[in-house]
Amino acid sequence: MTAATCGVRAGSLGFVLCLRGVSKRYGRGPWVLSGVDLDVAAGQIVAVAGDNGSGKSTLLRMLVGLSRPTTGEIAGRPAVVGYVPERFPPDERLSARSYLRHLGRVRGLHRAGAAARADELLDRLSLAGGVDTPLRLLSKGNAQKVALAQAMLVPPELLVLDEPWSGLDVAAHGELARMIEEVAAAGGAIMFTDHGGAINTFNGVAVSAGYRIAGGRLTGVVPSSAEIVVADVAVVLLESPPDLDEPDWPAGGLPFADGVLAATADDRRVTLRVAGGSVDQILLDALNKGWSVVGVRREDDRGDGRRAGR
Repeated sequence: MTAATCGVRAGSLGFVLCLRGVSKRYGRGPWVLSGVDLDVAAGQIVAVAGDNGSGKSTLLRMLVGLSRPTTGEIAGRPAVVGYVPERFPPDERLSARSYLRHLGRVRGLHRAGAAARADELLDRLSLAGGVDTPLRLLSKGNAQKVALAQAMLVPPELLVLDEPWSGLDVAAHGELARMIEEVAAAGGAIMFTDHGGAINTFNGVAVSAGYRIAGGRLTGVVPSSAEIVVADVAVVLLESPPDLDEPDWPAGGLPFADGVLAATADDRRVTLRVAGGSVDQILLDALNKGWSVVGVRREDDRGDGRRAGR
């Protein structure tokens, strides 16, 4: 694909954001990124993995237009871009609600629409600490929820997220996954980074394309069968209080649910073997029903080598 095709809008194709030969360095320093070629099309969910300091954040800042490449070309950026930086400004005196309402007005929403959208997003992400709490007094996780909300005030055509799950609680993990899928279903493109290695499925989000950054180079990843599956996870739950009603699982004495591969029960303690991609939802369901989480561990840690999907 040549740069001339970037930004095309034709039927179901939508836009294509293209990076061609993009390199970046600051002053006369070393090259942070070198020779990056990348296409991000409407409806795609693209993940980029890499170690801290590998250039992931630099790539995203160029993608959204906050930084220019030293060499190369970026074309096809859509009009509505939502961006969550790695570090959200913590020293803001405005409350979460006021901040989002103000940004909504700046981005073209009328007063009532900005207020309604701000409240909707904060409710979906379950902001703790109060919507009228100044941003600078929120915890890291709750400040991250405000950062996510501001990126989605206006439905983005391009949503760029720098390690978006960092600091979020389990419930917000699942809600963010749903939001990402909604943006993609509406024809928006999503690109997110993570310092970990799992890039074809992350926190329940199935990605369209995965890349790694190392040594300033961006390389595509073709998942092998071993990479496609996620290691099983053992989740140990404790019924609390003792007279708690049984969770909404099918009868039979063992708590099976979607994603639960096996289960054992001992008095009030239950151990579930869970497919890795379902862990967040299982934990959320259990906590919502009043169970306590005793521990979570990868089944591989016990040396049995079992994998989800086998």
